[in-house]
Amino acid sequence: MTDTNNGANKKQEQLAAFRISHDTHKLTTDQGITVSDTDHSLKAGPRGPALLEDFHLREKIMHFDHERIPERVVHARGFGAHGYFQVYEPMAEYTKAGFLQDPQQKTPVFTRFSTVVGSRGSADTVRDVRGFAVKFYTDEGNYDLVGNNMPVFFIQDAIKFPDMVHAIKPEPHNEIPQATAAHDTFWDFMVNTPELAHMVLWLMSDRGIPRSFRMMEGFGVNAYRFINAAGRARFVKFHWKPLLGVHSLVWDEAQKLSGKNPDYHRQDLWDAINTGSYPEWELGVQLIEEADEFKFDFDILDATKLWPEEIIPVKRVGKMTLNRNVDNFFAETEQAAFCPANIVPGIDFSNDPLLQGRLFSYLDTQLIRLGGPNFHQIPINRPVAPVHNNHRDGYHRMTIDEGISTYSKNTLQNDHPLPDAEAGYTHYAEPVGGTKTRQREERFGDHFGQAALFWNSMSETERGHIVGAFRFEVGSVKDAAIKQRVVDLYNNVTSDLAAQIAAGIGAAPPAQSNTSPVTASSPALSQNDTAKSVRTRKVAILAENGFNDAELTQVMDALTSAGACPEIVSSKLGIITGAGGKQMNAGKTFLTGPSVVYDAVYIPGGVKNVSALAGQGDAVHYINEAYKHCKTIGATGEAVEFLGGCCLSGVSVASDKNTVNPVCDFGVITVINASQTDIFCNEFISAVAQHRHWGREKHICTVPA
Repeated sequence: MTDTNNGANKKQEQLAAFRISHDTHKLTTDQGITVSDTDHSLKAGPRGPALLEDFHLREKIMHFDHERIPERVVHARGFGAHGYFQVYEPMAEYTKAGFLQDPQQKTPVFTRFSTVVGSRGSADTVRDVRGFAVKFYTDEGNYDLVGNNMPVFFIQDAIKFPDMVHAIKPEPHNEIPQATAAHDTFWDFMVNTPELAHMVLWLMSDRGIPRSFRMMEGFGVNAYRFINAAGRARFVKFHWKPLLGVHSLVWDEAQKLSGKNPDYHRQDLWDAINTGSYPEWELGVQLIEEADEFKFDFDILDATKLWPEEIIPVKRVGKMTLNRNVDNFFAETEQAAFCPANIVPGIDFSNDPLLQGRLFSYLDTQLIRLGGPNFHQIPINRPVAPVHNNHRDGYHRMTIDEGISTYSKNTLQNDHPLPDAEAGYTHYAEPVGGTKTRQREERFGDHFGQAALFWNSMSETERGHIVGAFRFEVGSVKDAAIKQRVVDLYNNVTSDLAAQIAAGIGAAPPAQSNTSPVTASSPALSQNDTAKSVRTRKVAILAENGFNDAELTQVMDALTSAGACPEIVSSKLGIITGAGGKQMNAGKTFLTGPSVVYDAVYIPGGVKNVSALAGQGDAVHYINEAYKHCKTIGATGEAVEFLGGCCLSGVSVASDKNTVNPVCDFGVITVINASQTDIFCNEFISAVAQHRHWGREKHICTVPA
């Protein structure tokens, strides 16, 4: 029987061999020489010049000067965590990959999430694509599944990648703007490269501003192959489905978070793991028989196209759990090197022209970023499988390779290390042939059909958000001709969208309306019907001295029992005392715990508590901002009247002391009668689980047609 923790333990033990604790130890140089003083350089007298012989000064400054390595060109800002993957049932019918066979085996993983455009110092919550890269430390070697939180990509061929990145990065003459597509060069490239139309719709949707890494889908994007032991191949695409559902921020909230907590997504993942709320994703695969490669009205190798789940279902085959934060960000997250060329037997590549370029690019970029060809020997990148080959020397070589033979074939070491013709990796024997050409397959030319499918699949709320995003991004463009060309290009998708974009950016509506021939929709593309849970949701409890002890305690206990994370927010940090003498700790203030970092807000009753809150503009603003962002708001007892004094458009706060008032679908839950608090708790928790209450937007931030 396989040791269920064998793989995970093996990687932890491997990393532990490189881990150093400096607690209780004396300070030394890098050569192990104990240091007597690290605050004063060696001088010729107290006011004399520093001496060159001060080896400690020279080493300390030298190492500091060289601490930084080049940041990634794209995906520079990232955050990672350790965990494990378990398959649900043997996948031998489809692939011989070892880590997909034994449901008892825990395969260690390291997962890195990232933004694409911004620098390492940019904010987490900008509108951007998110990277979703997973390194599986399998017994057969490292397997890297390197993808994004969107199933399609901007371009079809890797040769366009430098152009796309140059266009979306800050403009070269002034290095402005940071971490955004809201500028001329990107949209100039976009209107001249219509294959971007589909991906840009995804970017303008709520997917571009996820609520957290934990509530974000992942996709392998490119088409790969599964190969089983009999040599049979199938095309495959990979999906990561978050168990908490797919949820997003609203734009105003994302903008404010960039200033109030630019590390919001990092902090969220770190805190969730530290508190034992381990994030989980199910791995899903879409499979297409080789005989069906040309069966569809799109080319399955076109990375700007997705495989609709209603046509090609997603089979959920296993689960990934992230359960351990890194010990050192630089040593692990920053030095982690991913490459889609890192595969194991049972997985192979397709002829996707974007993937073919990625196979070269990722490896090439590590050479300069991590200082040479031995980056695979950095602890975070080391496979748990043994490594034996004739690679030698180079920068930062960490192994001490024994023997005198460094070549194959040899007699001095009996030809070792030997290839393994039976168990070694063999590429799928795909027949290939053709005339050398710089062309793309004809079906790659449909740039608008799936963009229309995506638009058709969106809810009314999601469509409004897409229009608002276009109006901000394209509205930031200075060149009027580019703005007009964006409108004209999206008229190929749907005149409805094009006209709404035009109305907000000062462009003319389409001269001729276009009715897309694509009328189908795909419910899987909308976040409307995703999984919804109160687990790990953060709830701000606004309270001052004089709060109602019983109400606050009952609501906090109910939230905690449901898996939510309530925190008391007050005007000052420290102990606050209830009307009945109960003491609670306020861990956040209106400044350090703003409404944008919480999923919901609750205000307990208590005459003094409510009087104190009503007299503070920050408290009133807190409620109004949470309401604007469509979050659940709850109040009990005297706090209901306080809510009535806030500007909650479209809401009539209940005055009936004997009923809970859920106020339509607006997510404002109130009760005055204390005996109904248990009912309130159930209604409030149910409302928080809904994530947002979009019905409010018609009252607070409508997008004109």
